[in-house]
Formats: sequence, structure tokens, C-alpha cells
Amino acid sequence: MKQTFLFLISLVAYSASYAFCGFYVAKAGADLYNNKSEVILVRDGKFTTITMSNNFQGNIKDFAMVVPVPNVLKREDIRIVDRSIFSMLDAYSAPRLVEYFDENPCQRRYYPVPAMYELDMVEETSVAKENSASLFKNKVTIEARYNVEEYEILILSAKESDGLKTWLLENGYQIPEKAETVLEPYIKSNMKFFVVKVNLNKYNPQANGGFLRPLQITVSSEKFMLPIRLGMANSKGEQDMMVYAFSKQGRVECTNYRTVEMPTGNNIPTFVKPNFGNFYSDVFRNKHSKEGRNAVMLEYAWNVTPSWGGMKCDPCVGNPPYFADLAQAGVGWTNDRSSSVFFTRMHVRYTLDKFPEDLFFQETPNKTNYQARYVITHPANGDLSCDDGKKYTLKLRQRRKKELAELAQLAQWDTYEFYDYIANGTDKIIGVEDSEKKNEFIPMGNSSGGKNPPKGLFVIICGLLVVYSAKRLITRFA
Repeated sequence: MKQTFLFLISLVAYSASYAFCGFYVAKAGADLYNNKSEVILVRDGKFTTITMSNNFQGNIKDFAMVVPVPNVLKREDIRIVDRSIFSMLDAYSAPRLVEYFDENPCQRRYYPVPAMYELDMVEETSVAKENSASLFKNKVTIEARYNVEEYEILILSAKESDGLKTWLLENGYQIPEKAETVLEPYIKSNMKFFVVKVNLNKYNPQANGGFLRPLQITVSSEKFMLPIRLGMANSKGEQDMMVYAFSKQGRVECTNYRTVEMPTGNNIPTFVKPNFGNFYSDVFRNKHSKEGRNAVMLEYAWNVTPSWGGMKCDPCVGNPPYFADLAQAGVGWTNDRSSSVFFTRMHVRYTLDKFPEDLFFQETPNKTNYQARYVITHPANGDLSCDDGKKYTLKLRQRRKKELAELAQLAQWDTYEFYDYIANGTDKIIGVEDSEKKNEFIPMGNSSGGKNPPKGLFVIICGLLVVYSAKRLITRFA
């Protein structure tokens, strides 16, 4: 943001500071990925609250979820929340595109301050208590049994993976064929199993858009972790997972895999605007590949402690989480005015070979705000024939060259097909002679196969630009 500010201020003298407020125009949310899951993690001392969004597709009678947990859960440790909490957190924290508008140096204009957001209040969901337990064959013990609205929930312990798999299949749970291989390490670690299926008599397919409502559990353990290996047992290639984490201290980071920030603050061409989703998807794939495809990618980090004064972001993609939203996500300390709420969004693209272990996390003291944010700047409109307008036009061309270079580096797009962006581009530049437009050089060349212009031609064109600039300066000061 600082570099962009200094560059623009060198072009045009603005007299109103709010001229630099960006306008949010696009985001790259979780719906960009087909094979995805979403999880909310809240860490408070040794307690971790996990909220799981179910994206199950198929006959609901075949649905089964098995989650390793470190302890036997009580009834009050299990809740159902509304799916809207995931949509809200995704919309608020998604990588975003912001647009700015150059002022015409020959005729200054001013823009009003955009409304940043409004506050929505969401009602909490509550559940009742019940408890029972019994012993079954196959060396599987039912530690607890709960009926939570449309869900039938068991807490199991087991002595061997084959016995657990056999018991689950005999009792109507659809699990992956090779599940025993993945179950074995959890059994050896004396972990319990949170097992869920749907009570068809209580399930209403017309409610909630036909989707299953998310389940939320609170576990007690010194280890701050998220088991992902069971999900890999039924995986068909790469999977994407969005992790929305809350902490009192600061950013949440992975400890057994590197946590890497996505590129941010890059200036990109204006024609990316209608294709921002594809652009970010390519940026993520490129960055993920450069990091060895085994890193956890950071997409957002921000202090979201509720306050009546609101919070500053440039731009705000959606409403920030407020008291009721945080409570629904499992944050239990919002009434403690001495404690802050720090929110971290991590994007994990994993395969079994690159992520052979579960994810382990830690709270860090790092409270630096961060957002995956990309910038387009529209050129000035109107007559640019004044001296300042002519200088602006030359600088605009240089800026657009850099934007194309950023596009090639970030997303590996072949910029050769955008050869006229500097001269014409998405936004036609008024006040530049057509004969001058023909002598423009476009930076190209990347892994997508674009071809570079001849080196000699590059030297000639650069020389013409230098002569042109010198001529303009001599005319100005003669």
C-alpha cells in the first residue's frame, strides 16, 4: 500500500486524503474450488472448538463422518450451527480485488467516501443434554451416545483398526475401503472417535437448501491440531481446505508445515477485473507449486475484536464478524474486554504424499494485519492535453508495462495476447496520438509460452521513448 501511495502522489497532487480509499470489486472465495472443505478452529487455553462444514454429495442415508478426538465428549461439547457462519467468514476474509481511479491532472475530481459495512446480528443456537453408553463386540466400546436433532452421534474407542472398521460397516456406516490403515495411528494414540450419521426420520431435505448443518465440537488437549488423514483415505486427488482460526494472542500458524503468505499489494492490469477468480486461482496454484506443494498458505490475518467504532480495512469485502457471529463460531471470550480476538484464514491444498501428517498449529504473538489483496487502477478520463496530462500519459504507459510483468510473474499468464494493453487496453487513453501508440513495447515471456520481442527492436523502441521524453521536456521548459 505504501509503494502505491508514493507512486500515485508523485503523479498527481491530491488535496483530499480519502481519494485513496479503494473500492472492493471482486473476491476469490471458497466457492472457487470444487473439491473443498471448510473448518473453523477456536483455540482457548487447552480447549479447541472445531466447526465442520459438510459438503457431502449423494444419498443422505450414505452419509457418515468419523473424526478422531482426544477425549470423550460430553453432550454440552456438541452443537449445531447455521451454515451462514461459513459464508460470512469466507466473504469477509476472501482474497480481494480493489480498484482505484486516477485523477485527471488537467481537471481534478473528488470521490465520496464509500460505506465500508453494516452490522448484522445473528441469533445463537442452543442444544439440550443427554447421555448413555454400552459395550459392543469387535473390541469397540461405545463411550457415549447422543441424538442431536437430525444427527445420531456416537463416541467410540477401539483396540484395533480392523475391529473398528468392521463394526462401522456392520452398523451401516459408509467408510473408505482402506480406512483401517488411517485409523491405526489414532487407535495407538488412544484417541476416541466422534462418529456421525443422519437420522432420516428427523432430516428435512427442504431445510437449509438441502445441505447438512455444520457440527461444532469442543475438545480438551494440550495439542492444537486438526486431523485430516481420514479425509484423505477417500480422496480423489487434491483437496482444498479453508481454515478459519480464532485466537486471543495473534496469528495461528501451522507448526509441522510451513505457513507462507500469499503475494499481496500487487498492481495488475484492469482487464483482470472480470476474470479475478481465474486470476487468483492461477496465482494460488503458481505460489503453491513454488513452495513445493506442502505449505499452508496464509490468505488473511486481522484483529477482529468487536468494537462499536468498527474497523479499518481497504477494502472490506464483507461484514466483519461481530459478537453473535463470533459466539456462533465458538469464540467464548467476547465478553472479556481485556482479551482480543485475532482471526487467521489459511488455505491448505493437500494430497496424501505432500501432507502425510495431521495439521498441528500454534498461537503466535504476531498481530500484524494482512490480507491477500490485488490492485487495479483505472486511467484518468477526459482531456489530457495539458502539460501535466502529457507527462501523466507517459508515466501511465510505464505503469501498464509493470502491471503486465506482474501478471506474468504472479499467474503465469501469457502477456503476448495483451499486446495492445499499453496503447489501448481495456480503458482507451484519450489525448495520445495514434502514431505514438504504435511504438509501444509490451513485457512478455513466462512459462505459458509467450515469445519475447527481438532484443534489437527493444533497444530501438526504448531509444525512441527516451527521445520522445526529452523532446517533451525541452518543449515544456524552452
